[in-house]
Amino acid sequence: MKGSVITIIGGGLAGCEAAHQVTRFGLRVKLFEMRPKRPTPAHKTHYLGELVCSNSLKSDSLENASGILKEEMRRLNSIVIEAADQNRVPAGKALAVDREGFSLYLTKKIEENPFIEIVREEVQRIPDHLDSPLIIATGPLTSDSLSEDIKRLTGSSYLYFYDAISPIVDADTIDYSKVFRGSRYGRGKEEEGDYINCPLNEEEYYRFVEELIKAKKVETKDFEKAIYFEGCLPIEVMAERGKDTLRFGPMRPVGLVDPKTGRTPFAVVQLRMENKEGTMYNMVGFQTKLTYPEQKRIFRMIPGLENAEFMRYGSVHRNTYINSPKLLYPTLQFRKNELIFFAGQIVGVEGYVESAAMGIVAGINAARIALGQKPIVPPPETAIGSLLRYITESHTSDFQPMNINFGLFPPPPHGIPKSKSRSFIVERALSSIKEFKTQLKYYSN
Repeated sequence: MKGSVITIIGGGLAGCEAAHQVTRFGLRVKLFEMRPKRPTPAHKTHYLGELVCSNSLKSDSLENASGILKEEMRRLNSIVIEAADQNRVPAGKALAVDREGFSLYLTKKIEENPFIEIVREEVQRIPDHLDSPLIIATGPLTSDSLSEDIKRLTGSSYLYFYDAISPIVDADTIDYSKVFRGSRYGRGKEEEGDYINCPLNEEEYYRFVEELIKAKKVETKDFEKAIYFEGCLPIEVMAERGKDTLRFGPMRPVGLVDPKTGRTPFAVVQLRMENKEGTMYNMVGFQTKLTYPEQKRIFRMIPGLENAEFMRYGSVHRNTYINSPKLLYPTLQFRKNELIFFAGQIVGVEGYVESAAMGIVAGINAARIALGQKPIVPPPETAIGSLLRYITESHTSDFQPMNINFGLFPPPPHGIPKSKSRSFIVERALSSIKEFKTQLKYYSN
């Protein structure tokens, strides 16, 4: 395949990142972007890598998992992080950017790259036969026609068009003196450790519902309207239907007995184990449109979660993503056709930086395949590797998108004090990404 052209569909962050990485191996790219010929309801310009929802790329501090991810990307010569660093605006420890400057910089870099041909056309169908790698890096606003073809390619049951995401709590921040473990009706001893139950009495429950109803919500964008259905209603919408709705819905206490009182609680919030290490717990049925500060304030009213740290907040918004654990290898290759790669938000990651990071992996591996080399994956000890492991090896029955957080990293070895665990994770991650980079034989450095 040497000398072949790698096709990339999508000129967002992941597509631009993938294209940049491919060219660093001396290979050519044909990058398809449908805008401005085919506009979307959210984008305002024709620039590549346009930031739609926010100008913040989250924390740039190594004390934060997002900061580790960005530092790993810098060390892998990320064009997205380069554009962000060149166009950053004051935002404390966060990496926030001038939106227009960021997109202009990225567009100019891609346009001036002699190895990249930009084609402003909509791709409506994935070719049945490929002679060289293809990267699908379309984002949450993938066109209807291409979405239908991805559905054909992957199987309709493996493609989703919305996120109904519940918050995830750091297991170390739960007050275990106020909660109890157990499954409904005491079913299955093996399940008892998988659920933590936060009991609420009558007064606590109605106060919680009252705060939910009057809390600040995220404004719903025009292109996200009418995405709710009965199976994924935000909890505040359910609360507005009646003060007891939640108590007969996701907060129903039926089949649960608090061993401290010997009685069934008035209401209960169930936390389900999110990963096999037990470092993260999902708030079952708590998808929400509350703002992040309101989620933190109100969910800390729940007994046992007064000091909870949230590794992911809840949301309900328009998205397009595939069931990656069923469909992709950790290299981001499609299991049914290893010449096809997926990258960006469509693989089930949340956030600008996470999406771009997946473009790095897809670009590197598409180039390696084209050069007759084996694809490689960053170690799970890295931020990028831990994300890849989550999206391709997750055993949860209802796969949901995830942003980078410390709960995804393998825990430190026994003997590392808790006070030093995060610094250990940082040092291990950066050392591992350095070792990973030595395996890459770039055409240009």
